[in-house]
Amino acid sequence: MLASSLLFLLCAAPSVDTLYPDLDALYLQLHQAPELSGREEKTAALLAERMKKLGFAVTSRVGGFGLVAVLKNGEGPTVLVRTDLDGLPVEEKTGLPYASKQTALGDDGQKVGVMHACGHDVHMTVWLGTATRLAKDPGGWRGTLVFVAQPAEEKGTGARAMIADGLFTRFPRPSVAIALHNTNNFPAGSVALLKGFALAAVDTVDLTLYGRGGHAAYPHNAVDPIVLAAKTVLSLQTLVSREMNPLEPAVVTVGSIHGGTKANIIPDEVKLQLSVRSYRPEVRLALREGITRIVKAEALAARSPKEPLIKIEEGPHAVFNDPDTTGRLAAAVSQALGAANVVEAERVMGAEDFGEYARAGGFPGVMLWLGAADPAKYAAAKTNGGAMAAMHSPFFAPDKERTLKTGVTTLTAAVLELLQPAR
Repeated sequence: MLASSLLFLLCAAPSVDTLYPDLDALYLQLHQAPELSGREEKTAALLAERMKKLGFAVTSRVGGFGLVAVLKNGEGPTVLVRTDLDGLPVEEKTGLPYASKQTALGDDGQKVGVMHACGHDVHMTVWLGTATRLAKDPGGWRGTLVFVAQPAEEKGTGARAMIADGLFTRFPRPSVAIALHNTNNFPAGSVALLKGFALAAVDTVDLTLYGRGGHAAYPHNAVDPIVLAAKTVLSLQTLVSREMNPLEPAVVTVGSIHGGTKANIIPDEVKLQLSVRSYRPEVRLALREGITRIVKAEALAARSPKEPLIKIEEGPHAVFNDPDTTGRLAAAVSQALGAANVVEAERVMGAEDFGEYARAGGFPGVMLWLGAADPAKYAAAKTNGGAMAAMHSPFFAPDKERTLKTGVTTLTAAVLELLQPAR
């Protein structure tokens, strides 16, 4: 799209300043009423109602509480724009006057606080604001919008559920998919993009190591699974340090280890939980094979009475930003925000299931990072060597107005770049 055309289209749509009071009210409503993964019924209903009023054809309960909103406007590309719906089992501690006071029963049946500690309330508000600008200026673009509101992103299952429920067969098939994710790694008012791998694939591995219980005073009469677990943890670290190419990112983290009940009792078993992360499929498979091999070998060396139980749960695939599409969007967003406000992001080993859409559909996808940190606090943290509250922190609090306005401007510019300009 020519630069002059994009500027015209952005000016023709309702301004962000004009829309902001309504978007601010929506954000506050969403922030104060988060719902846990797979339970986003009221959140989805709220967005569905708003999208219907804009003229989108809305289908609810796709892959759970997911919704798909379609707006056709002549011949042109089909652009999928995704937001996520779910909050986290985190008690908010920001002290904001609009802080969430929601509670719910967690997956374990225990009462937990609920918070949009990953900023999905920002994503939804920006998504709705972008849809509003585009719907109110149909003369400025041609193509088909497929706005997807996805459940259960925090569990890494929502995208696959929507795809399995016919996302690419019941609705117009996208030619490209985009999304944005807010972060305190950049100040509000800025956007970061990265070509190629952006977020990691993740697997969760549950291990049960078996021993033969006994008295702590007579270890020779037992097989100690705690010692076995300790050796296994250390041996697993050699997968990354000794078996992976040093230039190939990989992570094997043992995040949980449980065994035993008393100091003088050798237990029968120990349970461990691992988080395993990588980018390339071949590295992912090598890590799985290596974990299985090492765990079995350590159990054999320790005279374990039976083979360890190894359960590998496949999480989301890596998010890969199509280089050509990323380049186009970087140019369009630079034009909308100013080149100084568009920076290059770094790859991270966090995970996101947005990559499932492009992988399953065979079309390019791009995720943009939306700066959310208060610029003054961000600068002070950089100067003092401090850190902003990370995503999933009970203190995570985006710089609301700047983040929302920048997000809507950015996502609108990105979508318009991918659509057919009006003739």
